[in-house]
Amino acid sequence: MTVLLVDDEPLVRAGLRAIIDAEPDLRVVDEAADGAEVGPLVSRSRPDVVLMDVRMPAVDGIQATRLLSRRDDPPRILVVTTFENDDYVYEALRAGAHGFLLKRARPEQIVQAVRTVARGDSLLFPAAIRSLAASHGTNGGDALAGAGLSEREAEVLRLMAAGLSNAEIAAELVVGVETVKTHVGNVLTKLGVRDRTQAVIAAYESGFISPR
Repeated sequence: MTVLLVDDEPLVRAGLRAIIDAEPDLRVVDEAADGAEVGPLVSRSRPDVVLMDVRMPAVDGIQATRLLSRRDDPPRILVVTTFENDDYVYEALRAGAHGFLLKRARPEQIVQAVRTVARGDSLLFPAAIRSLAASHGTNGGDALAGAGLSEREAEVLRLMAAGLSNAEIAAELVVGVETVKTHVGNVLTKLGVRDRTQAVIAAYESGFISPR
């Protein structure tokens, strides 16, 4: 799996490179100090995952994520941030990022996060960000009522919002993983969203899941 590092702090990039390159299945293919550099580097290096700082001087991680997400075949994007309860992080997730990672995370957490996002088989959506998403949601009603989700699809969406992977959802519902993948695909299609993160954000913002 290949990784592009995007952060305006050289020491942060150096630390992330050392952690990632120490793994036999991971490799940093390029670095950028600002979001303005990301597009050309992605075209050149074709990384599987972009580790994207949120706050940068010229083009921030939100705008860079938004531009990458418009590509025909965008890389997976993992937002790297100092503060977990941060509107910048939430906006980056809305823009198309697939998860987020704290800069103070342990090396094994960073490696696992990169692998998880690269595989696309689990939602990196911790409780702090679920709470942040809930704070942006509506206080009443359910704007997803017209999406036509079946009872089982609605159940799968709630479990997705809880951060469960396909395998964990399958165990919870006592069904096969392929069945869960089918339900997840149906949910994404009916909601008109790209991925699990966007589906969870829609669930909170619409009032489908009530803020706690």
